[in-house]
Amino acid sequence: MGYLRVLELYSGIGGMHYALKESGIPAQVVAAIDINTTANQIYKHNFPDTPLWNKTIEGITLDDFNKLSFDMIMMSPPCQPFTRIGLQGDIADNRTKSFLYILDILPRLCKLPRFIVLENVKGFEKSSARTLLIKTLIDCGYTFQEVMVSPTSVGIPNSRLRYFLIALISAENLSTQTSSKTFDAFPHLDESESPLHPSFLSPTCISTGLPEEEIHSGLVLYKRESRMDAQRKMNQNHDLSVRQIQDFLEPQREENMERYLLSPKTLLRYGLLLDIVQPKCRRSVCFTKGYGRYVEGTGSVLQCCMETEIDSVFTGLDQLSEEEKLQQLLKLKLRYFSPREVANLMGFPQHFSFPENISTIQQYRVLGNSLNVLVVTKLLQLLLSSRPGHSAGDEDSAVGCSSSFCG
Repeated sequence: MGYLRVLELYSGIGGMHYALKESGIPAQVVAAIDINTTANQIYKHNFPDTPLWNKTIEGITLDDFNKLSFDMIMMSPPCQPFTRIGLQGDIADNRTKSFLYILDILPRLCKLPRFIVLENVKGFEKSSARTLLIKTLIDCGYTFQEVMVSPTSVGIPNSRLRYFLIALISAENLSTQTSSKTFDAFPHLDESESPLHPSFLSPTCISTGLPEEEIHSGLVLYKRESRMDAQRKMNQNHDLSVRQIQDFLEPQREENMERYLLSPKTLLRYGLLLDIVQPKCRRSVCFTKGYGRYVEGTGSVLQCCMETEIDSVFTGLDQLSEEEKLQQLLKLKLRYFSPREVANLMGFPQHFSFPENISTIQQYRVLGNSLNVLVVTKLLQLLLSSRPGHSAGDEDSAVGCSSSFCG
């Protein structure tokens, strides 16, 4: 099939580009487009030879798109209009305008791209934007598959549940003529479902297989979490298909990690709300763009002193004075994950790096806005293994063929 010409929209710090490289698919990114200047600095630092357009997508003409002659679109449109904690403005939100422009442009291209990969937050699957996307794909003759995937499905101990769509068009529909084509789309999926090939996806939360009395005997609710939350965390830590946090940590040189320690003020105010993980845990919560600035709901923190039992610190903490509370909490040596460690948990390769002028807070912010590279890598391999004339048993196919593409 030769090299694929790939257009990377909303390119950010290059998560999609890295996934393309990691997939082993012969491809060239012919243009990356984003308006975030910080993200663009990082992208250019890591991909200096890729044409990077610092402009709005709506400012790019149909003729400009046609000149790129791309075979694949990879995109991660702005998620703010669809987040569960946001206003959920959907297509009424101005930040959706560029995506609607793409849907308008797509059927009018001289040559439709063979492949489309799209990522967004949980919530997009219920949006009007998704409805318009599906209608456009059907009108253009695409076969597609939708799925909710978390990195735990590929063995990474980090929850980042996201909506993905992968789409394929047959050779006869590569012109702008529309067709009525049978398609297979999954309904709104929850985190426990795994409709793709089992060698790739497994349920995000699985049973521990432990006797019920053994599970409940270990649940000590010393923090502000429900019994269900504690049970879920215990289940995740017993999932041997997921690697341990320690596999993703930087070398533990104390002088390097001291700057990531939580401040006394943060410990006193948020101690009971922290999601604390240890190096041997097989779970962590999603890192958001607010990590390092805000505490609640922005990502896990790491316990560095393993000589102290965590329940011994938190049991009866409410009855202590502030000074006594602080002394107890300090025993755990809680710290933020470094940006490099967050990047590791998000599947970025070791050669990914930040320019020297990018601050730690900026690094957390752009990582929180990015995606999990390994998940997209597997989806790209699945998508390309499903193209006509390509057997799922071929050497360069990492996963088996999905029924929605091969049926």
